[in-house]
Amino acid sequence: MYADLVNADLRTGLNKGHPTTPIEKAVRPSQRKGIQSAKTKFVRSVVREVAGFSAYERRVMELLRNSKDKKARKLTKKRLGTLLRSKRKLEELSTIIQESRRAGH
Repeated sequence: MYADLVNADLRTGLNKGHPTTPIEKAVRPSQRKGIQSAKTKFVRSVVREVAGFSAYERRVMELLRNSKDKKARKLTKKRLGTLLRSKRKLEELSTIIQESRRAGH
């Protein structure tokens, strides 16, 4: 019995165990969470175009134009709840300001 185990394909070290072929796992919907589809991106752009900016977003954009970044960050953090959301919103609004400047000039 012991001689059979010694001659088998069992290994020691990092690659120990019977050699197997890996099976490809299917991608679950939970693993795709957060990836933005083209349809979602288009719908959000249409909604933004139709509805425009909210009052606090307009105020933040005005603060950014007047280079009051810290005040804008504080306002967005108060409205959105977390600093990460605040940073994302500020980045989004500052890119919109830059695009409007490019289009204006």
